[in-house]
Amino acid sequence: MKRIFLLLGLTLAGSSANAQLSYYDALSKKNAETKNVDTVAWIYNGTLNIGINQGILHNWAAGGELASLTVNGLFNGSLTRYNNRLLWTNNLDAAYGLFYAQSNSFVPRKTDDRIDFTSKYGYRLSDSGNFYFSVLFNAKSQFTKAYNYDAPEWDTFSTSKFLSPLYLTLAPGVEYRKGSQISIFFSPAASRFTFVDKYYTIRNEAGAFGVENGKTMRFELGAYMSARYVKDLTKQISFRSRLDMYSNYLAKNVTNDQGEVVKKDNPGNIDILWDNFISFKFYKYFSINFGVVAIYDNDVPYVKTYPDANGNPVDKNEPYQGLGWWQVKQVMSVGFNYKF
Repeated sequence: MKRIFLLLGLTLAGSSANAQLSYYDALSKKNAETKNVDTVAWIYNGTLNIGINQGILHNWAAGGELASLTVNGLFNGSLTRYNNRLLWTNNLDAAYGLFYAQSNSFVPRKTDDRIDFTSKYGYRLSDSGNFYFSVLFNAKSQFTKAYNYDAPEWDTFSTSKFLSPLYLTLAPGVEYRKGSQISIFFSPAASRFTFVDKYYTIRNEAGAFGVENGKTMRFELGAYMSARYVKDLTKQISFRSRLDMYSNYLAKNVTNDQGEVVKKDNPGNIDILWDNFISFKFYKYFSINFGVVAIYDNDVPYVKTYPDANGNPVDKNEPYQGLGWWQVKQVMSVGFNYKF
């Protein structure tokens, strides 16, 4: 029950969206006309989605899960401060989902878990232009422990937990904004820190989440790009998309004490996150939601190998070879929808 209350209290995520820049542009024009350069505006909005699916079978000839319950929560919120040519935007995207089934004694299993916070402070380079000099801060983690449910006695060892891993990014750069729909940010010198509990890094010769064996932190310096797009296709249909890309200038092969390469890496291994979310609203407080997240990160390879074109198994430490390097998550829910 504690987990359900956590879920319903913090029910969380989806893709990120920009705050209402069309409103900001109108306010900027009004300020210019009245010469009121000291006007400050705080704008906030958000979307909360809660979906619950339940099923029971009795003497069902075709078979299936006798009893199951799935609860998913999605949240996207934005808080923005506008002051003439200064713009401070804050976005929180989060998600949490649990699955209960009779076949596993109704022990909850996570279907979704994400915390993604971005804060960006920018200065518009001209009164009516679309370019900003900005500084971006981003933090990513999760709420609770995760497990490999396919492993025997899966509940013995967790694979991750709250703040482990914790990804922090600090990046000065240039941002292009077009109305309320488009935002493109680029930084040629973005610092990224990955923090992981030693409990996870010592269990693998190659470490965990990009952090070397026995260590707890990794520093990266590289080029970073983040593009966001939001569009209300109709009054009932809204779409959001986000694409993040990062290239680590400091990337290199990881070797063990014997000098053997245990993980290959180079700046060409670009980390990719592509997050898409579409919502179909069919009543005032109800909607159908569909989301797809694709991640490429050679620091977090999948545990399995895949055959190449000749049918030979592909080494999971060979970047760009095999589907195992791609992480894909798809979520669909029907349920409560509230916007503010």
